[in-house]
Amino acid sequence: MEQKELYGGALVVKLPSHAKDVSDFRQIPDNQEVFAHAVTDQSLIIEILEYVEGSDDDAISTHFGDLASDNDVGAEDCCIVHKETINPENLSMTQCSAAYYIQGKQNVAKFNESAKNTVEIHMGLFRLPQFESDILVTFNDPVNISPSSSSHHAVPTSAAPWTTDDFRGILTSFSIENEDIFGA
Repeated sequence: MEQKELYGGALVVKLPSHAKDVSDFRQIPDNQEVFAHAVTDQSLIIEILEYVEGSDDDAISTHFGDLASDNDVGAEDCCIVHKETINPENLSMTQCSAAYYIQGKQNVAKFNESAKNTVEIHMGLFRLPQFESDILVTFNDPVNISPSSSSHHAVPTSAAPWTTDDFRGILTSFSIENEDIFGA
């Protein structure tokens, strides 16, 4: 893992050293930082989003549902498998009022293809009501790639995929270095 500055140094996180910054080859919205595994189809998306009103429990479900909608995934093709509160004592980010982790699955077609791939979705949510913001960290981990998908290719055995433990390490290492990013 290697420490990376995000959003011009306003946020800092430890990421796997071989994470490729997608903004080096594709335009990314200003509220996102996106990283891809060098070999696998795994990706990591960090987003600063508008604070979802309501309970914290509803907020994480709302963000998961928004992702399914963005991926054009119907209710029958997605589900939340596990949800938990992250103990604040385990976090580097002291400004959040609550933090959550969920694991879910979505059957997603890439590039509007008919072939669907099963993707494990891991999400971390940091609630920041004082900044009217949520920070959402999403780890997309394809677990079943359709043979007719454009993503279907042999992954070299030497390429170590990112793990759930890597993702949990990312969540606990996250810190806010400059609160001005929120317009404070």
